Amino acid sequence: MNPPPPFLRCRGLTKTYQKGPNRVTPLQSLDLEVAPGEFLALMGPSGSGKTTLLHCIAGIDHPSSGELWVGDSNLAALDRAQLTRWRARYCGYVFQLYHLVPILSAFENVELPLLLTKGLRRTERRERVRAALARVGLADRAHHRPAELSGGQEQRVALARAIVTDPELLVADEPTGDLDREAARQVLDLLHELARDNGKTVIMVTHDPRAAAEADRCLHLEKGRLLEANIPAEVAR
Repeated sequence: MNPPPPFLRCRGLTKTYQKGPNRVTPLQSLDLEVAPGEFLALMGPSGSGKTTLLHCIAGIDHPSSGELWVGDSNLAALDRAQLTRWRARYCGYVFQLYHLVPILSAFENVELPLLLTKGLRRTERRERVRAALARVGLADRAHHRPAELSGGQEQRVALARAIVTDPELLVADEPTGDLDREAARQVLDLLHELARDNGKTVIMVTHDPRAAAEADRCLHLEKGRLLEANIPAEVAR
């Protein structure tokens, strides 16, 4: 049986910035394939282009050249308005520092992406929010504001917000970088379950080899090149 086609395909992906008088190229002719439902970790030193790659994959930034296919969409060919619409439907983003609105409850924070979804009835919207919070184990914290939650709980609220629209792709930028070990374990378990049980394609940037060991595959990004990363066996669960 032939393997399924890649869910994500980068071909010759290049990103160049103008930084003062200098041109900076964090991504240069990068090739990458990610299978449907794969949990991929990306590692590399600071400044290696990890977050730039993540932003391109999530449709937050636009590559300078090359192809970037996610499913049937060539993100490199979309303008900013089209990228915004694509991102709202197909991609959930998890940030290291949560980016929750402090005056809103956990329920209201998770609900935010659904307010942009046309034709969604209020009862269906609220049902989706409750399901997302239950999925991350925080149904009993729905009416708590971020200041009333632990860091791990805040990150799980952020994860619920990322999955509430039922996106095919989840990208996570250092999702455990600000958490203690137990909270990090809960977040990693959730990401793993979303890939394994729900068929989500998960791409995570991390500096932590223990977090990277949880992924199906780990790649190391340095100077615009992706290489297979060797995770020491002793850090694996």
